Amino acid sequence: MRAHLGTTRRNLLAGSIALALLTGAAPAAQAIPSSLRLPGGSLVLVGGGLKDDNTQVYGEIIKRAGGPTARIGVITAASVPESQDPHAGDPDLCSNSACNGAYYADLFKRHGAADAQWIPLDIDHVADADSDAVVAQVESMTGFFFGGGDQYRYLTTLLHGDRHTDSKVLTAIRAKLAHGAVVSGSSAGAQIASGPDMVSGGESYEALRDGSAPGYFDDPTRLGYIPQGGFGFLRSGLVDTHTGAYGREGRALRLASDTGHDRVYALEENTALVVDRPGSSHEHVTVLGPNGVAVLDLRDARAHDSANGWSLRRARYTYLTDGDQYDARTWTPRPAPGKQPLTPGSTTPVPANDDVFHSAAHPDGTPYSLRTTARALAATRAQNTATATTFEAGPGFTVTLTKPRGFTALTSDGTTAQTLIGLRVDIAPQ
Repeated sequence: MRAHLGTTRRNLLAGSIALALLTGAAPAAQAIPSSLRLPGGSLVLVGGGLKDDNTQVYGEIIKRAGGPTARIGVITAASVPESQDPHAGDPDLCSNSACNGAYYADLFKRHGAADAQWIPLDIDHVADADSDAVVAQVESMTGFFFGGGDQYRYLTTLLHGDRHTDSKVLTAIRAKLAHGAVVSGSSAGAQIASGPDMVSGGESYEALRDGSAPGYFDDPTRLGYIPQGGFGFLRSGLVDTHTGAYGREGRALRLASDTGHDRVYALEENTALVVDRPGSSHEHVTVLGPNGVAVLDLRDARAHDSANGWSLRRARYTYLTDGDQYDARTWTPRPAPGKQPLTPGSTTPVPANDDVFHSAAHPDGTPYSLRTTARALAATRAQNTATATTFEAGPGFTVTLTKPRGFTALTSDGTTAQTLIGLRVDIAPQ
């Protein structure tokens, strides 16, 4: 999957790209017009890997779009267009905007939506983003779903080049969101909800070693970001996706530190971050699904660059799971009813971890590596600190997890650490 992503980048970069969008300076914060801060709208953002049978997440999107009367507009412009898909004529093998749109439309209908339609947009039909006919189709919908692929294609399709201004279709979607519609998405479709400094690619080890840079790079390991951001639906923190599955906690922390953000919503696969009243002073989130969402807190974090390498001290890691809520304004997690504080009962030391960010170079790497170590530390009374290292060396990096005063782990079965609140994270070169 990662190798395919690199090919996708090369194909996209072969086309016409507005370099000013990649490198142009953006203000630290972009004001949202008051008309776009009306109550009622919501986001359902999935960290990728959304399974067809995830009735909890699909059902939530449909419920928020009107339940049995829901009409879902499916946007798959992050996929390659038919002209770039060698299997465009094979319904069993195709993976282009049109066939992916039809796939999701059918899936939403099977999950109970009254109607679901593909919104016919992709990088071969950019002009359609300003089509009055497509705008009329958007205005007839009660909810929207942005599919996965490459988030940069959403920028080139729905925004006007280096001006970064909305197309008519995106303007219509913003208005629908402001007046109560649900906007959902998975993988790139969640990432595009980001505000300034949206991540455009990169792996954790290379991010820690080399830092970030504005742009969109052919090298999929290089940490890049778009200063002007994505669509800006969610601005209270950076957004990252596939976090535990691809070990992206490291890149998320580095990007936030480099760009001056103090919070990251690190979304995991097949799990949704549901955001009520996005952009308002009452923004509130809930986690739904089998994995979780890590909220990375850098308010007290301090980064340092030296001849030995980059380091970060005093970041915090809060891992929220199904049913947990979070108040964005007050930074307050609210565990789901039924979860109780876990009293560590194990005396087993935390297992060694030499691949904390699940490196793509590790032939036997394990997903959700940092989470595994964090939960093991929470469950044991044998130690208050655990260390883990990157698979790569020269330099390698050591991640130290510490249970500080006020740290809480919660459980619903009395033995397993599920939700984690306020674990300290320090990163240092070896």
